Amino acid sequence: MYDTQFSSHQIVYEDNHLMVINKKAGQLVQGDKTGDEPLLDSIKNFIKIRDSKPGNVYLGLVHRIDRPTSGLVMYAKTSKALSRLTQMVKNREIKKTYWAIVAKEMIPQTQKLTHFLKKNEKNNKSVVFPKETEGAKEAVLTYQIIRTLENYQLLEVDLETGRHHQVRAQLSKIGVPVKGDLKYGAPRSNPDGSISLHARTLGFIHPVTKEPVEITAPVPQHDPLWKACE
Repeated sequence: MYDTQFSSHQIVYEDNHLMVINKKAGQLVQGDKTGDEPLLDSIKNFIKIRDSKPGNVYLGLVHRIDRPTSGLVMYAKTSKALSRLTQMVKNREIKKTYWAIVAKEMIPQTQKLTHFLKKNEKNNKSVVFPKETEGAKEAVLTYQIIRTLENYQLLEVDLETGRHHQVRAQLSKIGVPVKGDLKYGAPRSNPDGSISLHARTLGFIHPVTKEPVEITAPVPQHDPLWKACE
């Protein structure tokens, strides 16, 4: 199944204010009912040992991605950075791009999708509606096909909103569920339990230095299909 051990080579960006890691599929971003150790705790322990820090290490989660998804997750190392970054997420000032491997179905080369998503807490799944519906939130993304493989195609997805399971639910709605995503209609699972969705890039203005930052996460290297995409 998953390899969920955190290792230092997953750190793709770090300074005094923030840390961005390339999450492996299966790693838990924050605690849930499984009781498995979340990355937040693993990274805190790692920093404590690496930097010989007495007492507690401060680390705040800026945004989350689903457990079976790989790619970029940002953490704040100071409370000042966390409050600024959280505000930036709210204001949609952090640009997020995903890569998704989907079946080779006939879909437009590029398309903007607008749906309304309502989270079903019971089965932890988002239901997609074509128009405004009570309790549903607007979900907007734009995708383009950037590579065609023998049986699959690679989509680059730019998110305008950040809704629960947004990419998974919206792509499923147009007939191309993410490879391995049984929950949203993929025909079979991936051998390691992952889904072929990768948080590829983050772009933002640094909350403290005000410099532009763009970070790209390498795709999972153990997967030949992903390697063929990069």
